[in-house]
Amino acid sequence: MVKLQKFLTLFIGIGAVVGALMMWIDPSGQKWGMEPLLEMLRAKMPWPDVFFKNFIPSGFVLLAVNGLTQFLATILLFKKHRLAPHAVFACGIILMLWIVLEWWVWGFNFMSNIYFVFGLVEAVAAVISLRRQKS
Repeated sequence: MVKLQKFLTLFIGIGAVVGALMMWIDPSGQKWGMEPLLEMLRAKMPWPDVFFKNFIPSGFVLLAVNGLTQFLATILLFKKHRLAPHAVFACGIILMLWIVLEWWVWGFNFMSNIYFVFGLVEAVAAVISLRRQKS
């Protein structure tokens, strides 16, 4: 179970870093075909003229919310810290909430659906680990 958690936290954390880098390399989203996504964000999110002129702020939020948290959980897992399952559970919940927000903005799509499942697996694996810790 811990190997699965290590894999997922690393995979999701690295994915968040790559996603943030893509947003910073091309803030317009043109290079990656993401301009329509920016327009959808501007239409649905508050303060579009402040936060959604380009993808730079979104990259920072992605990195902070889904990158750093996943890497922190990974570190705790490798150190076999007693709070590691709690961190993984929190990361799973955070990722699922992130995806619910994506669904609200962009609707259902393959990548978001897969990442929701990753978050669900993280949360369930953490609960199993916590139960094993208690017994």
